[in-house]
Amino acid sequence: MGLFDVFDTKPEAGERKSLGSMLASLPDLISRLIRGEIALARAELIAKLKVAGRGIGLLVGAAVFGFILLEVLIAAAILGTATVFPAWLAALLVAAALLVITAALAFVGYRSLKRGVPPVPTETIKNVRSDVHALKGDAAKESAAKSSAAEGDAR
Repeated sequence: MGLFDVFDTKPEAGERKSLGSMLASLPDLISRLIRGEIALARAELIAKLKVAGRGIGLLVGAAVFGFILLEVLIAAAILGTATVFPAWLAALLVAAALLVITAALAFVGYRSLKRGVPPVPTETIKNVRSDVHALKGDAAKESAAKSSAAEGDAR
């Protein structure tokens, strides 16, 4: 949401507002702009936290499988030392399968968590900076600089 997005309608052709009426509507326009930026920040943070939540859930799953892996490895060590029969080999095969599952869950969870953290509303920050520049009157300077840079690139 930008500074000029808070206007609901465009003025009719030939319709002019007095300076007093424009100044009177300024607090309402700024209030709507701030509310819009807060809503955008909230939506952006919710989206990023959902991704982080999925990553955390996968890491918890990896931790559960890691705990099961520890139990199986302990059982394999007990079976391996208690007897010389192939029962310990079966326990080690189960442990290896759990190790693969644990590693896959941890890898996917880490990647998902890395995409969602830190939950910074980057779009909102960019819009607020644009709004501040527009309020300061820098928007005309920026657009002129961008258009001259675009013309320079086209040549």
